[in-house]
Amino acid sequence: MRLLAIPFAILAFHTSIQPLPKPVRAELNGKYWHQGCPVALSQLRLLTVTHWGFDNRAHTGQLVVNARFAAPLSRVFRRLYDLRFPIRHLSVADTYGPDTPADGDISGSFECRQAVPSPCTGGTGTGHWSMHAYGEAIDLNPVENPYVGCGMSRDKSARKYMDRSRHRKGMVTYAVVQAFRSVGWGWGGAWSGNTKDYMHFSSTGH
Repeated sequence: MRLLAIPFAILAFHTSIQPLPKPVRAELNGKYWHQGCPVALSQLRLLTVTHWGFDNRAHTGQLVVNARFAAPLSRVFRRLYDLRFPIRHLSVADTYGPDTPADGDISGSFECRQAVPSPCTGGTGTGHWSMHAYGEAIDLNPVENPYVGCGMSRDKSARKYMDRSRHRKGMVTYAVVQAFRSVGWGWGGAWSGNTKDYMHFSSTGH
């Protein structure tokens, strides 16, 4: 069930952390998590936060993260809320459900998969785990904050955001980067070389 927007006057920032409920475990098991993944489902938590949407209203969002970082990330999202940073889609239904939004602009964290190669090199896998496979990475507004390399992006709808000199709604700002840095997380937009992942934040910076 999708969570509805609630007027700001009623809903201030709220956050909660809980073990994965059975319906969420069922959504993950098989497609997004399987035997051999680097974390067990028991090591993951459902983090619920209030965030601003592109409609300038407060929404309740949810994402699956590593238990070690659930509390620090709740502080990050409080800061993003204070900054009024807009997030288009942030829910387990959008991330893992059968009817994900067609625009692909879905923010989320856990997915047991390999790291995606740079657009410079092509291919679909790198042979090593993504930080998302540990629940220790978050992607924010992937359309507005594309993964780019050598002047290319795999997402055609995101190409107009490759120019980072002009800020547009939903693009990561310095203040957003600082919010994650306050808990020790790095940003893919700060990578050296020709590859930048502007949507990507992780515990290791990779």
